[in-house]
Amino acid sequence: MDSAPGSWGFSRDEAVPINVLGGKRQVHDHLQNFYGVSCSVLEGRTNSRRRGDFGHNRAYGDAVETEVRRVPIRTGVTLPTLLTGPHRDVPLLLLHPWGESRRTFDRLIPLLPGFQIIAPDLRGQGEASKPDDGYSLPEQAEDAAALLEALKVSRVYVLGSSSGGYVAQQLALMYPDLVAALVLVGAPLSLQTRPSFADEVDALKDPVGEQWVRDSLLRFPLLHRVPTWFVEDRIRDGVRMPVRAWKGILNGLIQADPPSESGTIRGPTLILWGAHDGLLPRRHQETLADRIDGAKLVVYPGVGHLVLWEVPERVAEDTTAFLTSVGKPPAS
Repeated sequence: MDSAPGSWGFSRDEAVPINVLGGKRQVHDHLQNFYGVSCSVLEGRTNSRRRGDFGHNRAYGDAVETEVRRVPIRTGVTLPTLLTGPHRDVPLLLLHPWGESRRTFDRLIPLLPGFQIIAPDLRGQGEASKPDDGYSLPEQAEDAAALLEALKVSRVYVLGSSSGGYVAQQLALMYPDLVAALVLVGAPLSLQTRPSFADEVDALKDPVGEQWVRDSLLRFPLLHRVPTWFVEDRIRDGVRMPVRAWKGILNGLIQADPPSESGTIRGPTLILWGAHDGLLPRRHQETLADRIDGAKLVVYPGVGHLVLWEVPERVAEDTTAFLTSVGKPPAS
């Protein structure tokens, strides 16, 4: 499916340019048609109850036992961490993007039943501690390593989505013996070029408004249907973040030396990228694959930057096949 610049989940003929944000009624109408339900989330009217990580919810249903443990770590913060699935010698650590939380994996985790999952809220996001500092890329990776240390995990597979994949690369660079394999989902090669929306983030003041978060999502075209409840959750993730976290994390990502330029990332690596990603060009993904010995690049036609949002089933299928091929196969 072709995508016009600035479209949100529509064919070229239905595209809504981002710069038409003044006409939000038009955007809302298109989104309502796309989702097939009332898109009150983009109008500031949401009545749905926030889903927890346990039991009866849309993502997990009744079949998966989960635990959310608040884990104090040696870097001085506490990371609420979802732990689920059967015990495995090599668990799977999930690292979410900037501005989201562990709940961004709500639609992926049920599709990975054979894996022991570790999914934290990272510093400054979700229900994690939100200090004034500590948001550089190496510090974010150190938090991940400290979490695994606190959980007594000595070897782990790591899946990182978007900027979470940048943290995953840094973790693999800093702790090569800790990371058994990487799955990078819509992850950057480099973020040193200041993005156009950085000025908007610099201008933010507490409390972060829901409308700003909604509008920020329009930067990323969606070419597949995404459940409204999932989008609502991501908006809540953004609103609950203080401005210091929005700014600190973005600045930490921009100022960081790209991990693949700072040293050699070793270990089996799978790179999953959407062919319609308007943020990360294909040549960067090919360069990233070239820099990691033996890395495999899989391109998803008709998918944008938000790979995990759009095609969690494909991510789960490819992740399972890849990790099964590099380590002990998960239980069926």
